[in-house]
Amino acid sequence: MTTDQAYPPLRQGWYVLAVFVLAYIFSFVDRTILTLLVDPIRRSLRISDVQISLLQGLAFAIFYTALGIPIARLADRKSRIRIITAGIVVWSAMTALCGTARSFGHLFLARIGVGVGEAALSPAAYSILADYFPPARLTQALSIYTAAAYVGGGVALIAGGSLIALVPVMELPVLGHVEPWQAVFFAVGLPGLLIALLMTTVREPIRLGVAKASKAGVPLGEVIRHIADRRGAYGLLIGSVIAHSMMWNGVVAWVPTFFMRTFHLSPATVGFWAGLSLMVAGSAGIVGGGALSSWLRRRGRTDANHIVLVAASILAVPFGCTMTLVHSPSAGFALYALFLLFTSAPYGGIVAALQEISPNQIRAQVSAIYQLGLNLAGIGMGPTIVALLTQHFFGGDLGLRFSVATIVAIGAPIAGILAWLACKPHGRALALMPAA
Repeated sequence: MTTDQAYPPLRQGWYVLAVFVLAYIFSFVDRTILTLLVDPIRRSLRISDVQISLLQGLAFAIFYTALGIPIARLADRKSRIRIITAGIVVWSAMTALCGTARSFGHLFLARIGVGVGEAALSPAAYSILADYFPPARLTQALSIYTAAAYVGGGVALIAGGSLIALVPVMELPVLGHVEPWQAVFFAVGLPGLLIALLMTTVREPIRLGVAKASKAGVPLGEVIRHIADRRGAYGLLIGSVIAHSMMWNGVVAWVPTFFMRTFHLSPATVGFWAGLSLMVAGSAGIVGGGALSSWLRRRGRTDANHIVLVAASILAVPFGCTMTLVHSPSAGFALYALFLLFTSAPYGGIVAALQEISPNQIRAQVSAIYQLGLNLAGIGMGPTIVALLTQHFFGGDLGLRFSVATIVAIGAPIAGILAWLACKPHGRALALMPAA
């Protein structure tokens, strides 16, 4: 293992982490803003809940996941900072382009572009952070980074609800007629270009714990063999995360719409309370989960990250299954906050668990494979499963409450069981990692 002395000074690591957190917040604002705009977009473009779910999930996830591995292979041998910077420019511009959409197809293509840009961020960021932070601090750093997803999602809901209430219908040069939901995409997309400028202040770190390699990098076949030899460790953990992500994304994509449809609350009201829950409870959960994993790890539990995922899956069930069945919006929001608190807890530790059994020169590629399962199944399918259940099994719009409860009741137990089964294979894979 690489000694702590080989890492850059911690103050540099914290600065890099702060810049990555800001970039990840903006990425999640651009990714999630559509969640609060469901009904205005549906009315304007005359589309169904299932089509909305495709915009929320599949349109974003299809190229986000497909390009993840080739971009990660590039990141494992080229400048990771330049790759991230280019991605920020692309996703910010494509988010703004969503505001020009006049049809389902147009908006679908723009959402694909958002996913293309965002594919460049996390695999490269995970790899860079693993070169800035020693193992004892890596779970904490990755938990803080991942917490930005909850802050970004919360900002998207709060800002989106306020903006759509304030922005009038406009007639603009070149663009012509612009609905409030279209103006929201302009407002959240274009400022991201400033983050691309900030990224140029980040220094590419020396890759630690890596043997001299060819310019072509590690062959893909060797990466696949490494994973196949440890298929229990990788497969069961990633399978657990897929089940957890499908549940989580299905819930988060539709809960704001549930509150608006069931209790006739305004987008601004729902955006504030749902966004606040996501920011506060989600961030507290992931930072707390990372701290708990680190505490258990210091006490000799090499399966600490898995234990937190098992516990989170168990605790998700009572809150997730009741938050849409209560008859009070305040009770619903309180239960939703508790659901987010527990379900967010394992994500930083999951990333750390994968990094610690992956050699440096393939970390970005392993992260991309993890994101392939996490996002293609989670983002790509979770919202659509809820929409299909609502439309075909629970009688339409007002049946959304039962669809949300159902995906939690099925997804959470599966995630917990697979995470528990992954503990021993992970320990064996960790023991195979060479000492420096």
